[in-house]
Amino acid sequence: MPGIVYKKWLAVMLAFMALFLTSCGEKEAERGKLIMVTNATFPPYEFYQGSRIVGIDADMVREIAKRNDLELVIEDMAFDSVIAAVQTGKADVAASGITVTEDRKKQIDFTTSYVKADQVIIMRKGDAIAGPEDLKGKRIGVQHGTTGDLYVTENLQEPERFQDGALAVASLVTGKIHAVVLDSAPAEEHVARNKGICILPTALVSEEYAMAISKSRPELLAMFNRTMAEMKADGTMDTIWARYLDKDGKPLAVPAVVAEEEKGMWGRLADSFEVNFVKDDRWHYLVDGFLVTIEISACAVLMGLCIGFLVAVIRSAHDQTGRYKVLNFLCHIYLTVVRGTPVVVQLLIIYFVIFGSVDVSKVLVAIVAFGVNSGAYVAEIIRSGIMAVDSGQMEAGRSLGLSYGTTMRSVILPQAFKNVLPALGNEFIVLLKETSVCGYIALQDLTKGGDIIRSQTYDAFLPLIAVALTYLVVVVCLSQLLKKLENSLKKNER
Repeated sequence: MPGIVYKKWLAVMLAFMALFLTSCGEKEAERGKLIMVTNATFPPYEFYQGSRIVGIDADMVREIAKRNDLELVIEDMAFDSVIAAVQTGKADVAASGITVTEDRKKQIDFTTSYVKADQVIIMRKGDAIAGPEDLKGKRIGVQHGTTGDLYVTENLQEPERFQDGALAVASLVTGKIHAVVLDSAPAEEHVARNKGICILPTALVSEEYAMAISKSRPELLAMFNRTMAEMKADGTMDTIWARYLDKDGKPLAVPAVVAEEEKGMWGRLADSFEVNFVKDDRWHYLVDGFLVTIEISACAVLMGLCIGFLVAVIRSAHDQTGRYKVLNFLCHIYLTVVRGTPVVVQLLIIYFVIFGSVDVSKVLVAIVAFGVNSGAYVAEIIRSGIMAVDSGQMEAGRSLGLSYGTTMRSVILPQAFKNVLPALGNEFIVLLKETSVCGYIALQDLTKGGDIIRSQTYDAFLPLIAVALTYLVVVVCLSQLLKKLENSLKKNER
């Protein structure tokens, strides 16, 4: 039986490798592209306008690519992953309102700085906060990995870290925290959209923004610096800034805030629904993200089943016969490592380390990461089902002259599958929800689609509710299908 399973497993793995190599070949063949990574929740420097990422940083790199006959590809990922993407060669340049610091200079090279910015304090109107000294002992929100995070940690206290500035400000507006420390330009955007908050006039610290490039790419750094100097000299830089900021540095084209007292709850909800989903066809972000989530989940489930089944059979055979000691030892290490580390860490390791030097499809990376993770849990679920079958079943099959493999395939496994079906269904549901961390590697899954909407509308409620309801509907449908399958298996017993 293990030999048969091994051959089938080898065939599956060869298919995956063929897909992998095809993806690699397609990516390696592409030439003349400039890949920029950013966190598009930082207006006016980078944000979504429809399905397009625009902003000061995006427009600058777009112009640089145009002048050097390069096709620009912009990828949106978590802010704390953009520098890692450049270091590992996954991207050519990171442009995301990145502050130049001595610690960062040790890891990457910076282009010529193009703007000086301030870290400011956002607070609710009427709160007794006059300066940074009043923040000590209060709940302070920051965007994780930013210089605001570093400043608060080093000079005040441990802050409450959020994935992006929009979430931090949403927490401030709802009273969850007392203040937010953020860069001045996006802070102005947030204040313009939320009439209940304001910015303290005194800046905490001034800093400079630049683009990040790998230390192994000096020629690319020289190209950026040369082109940026040309753009500054011919006035292109000023033109780009004028698209998003007025002469006083205030954001342009900020939608007016609707007076809440003029509309009731249902009126505000209807307006919020239109802004979040109807305007600019923002519902497409959820639909497109949902399709990516389903694609990753379905393929990862199949991969997890193959891995889990193989590991379970090897470990069960070892427990029952004492054979396959080396394979059982390797399986034990695999289970220990995978079940002992978070899936988001595994995803980042596979993307930035294992596939660090390979330009491979991110969807394939996610499938491998979640498939390998799920396989460890599926293995133990199936093994528990096999071991739960009465040992007399195996003895009866062998006494009838059946081989170990035939007895396992025809007698043990059908009973084991029926016993573990609810647990397997639960594992598939957990896998579906775990894919919500795909945004760390710039994949636009369902959760990331909600994040994009939230970054445009500064409304946390409806986008998050829509994402949660979508997951809930899918989980309920899967639960019902599993229930029907269980009932069908029970009928076959009668």
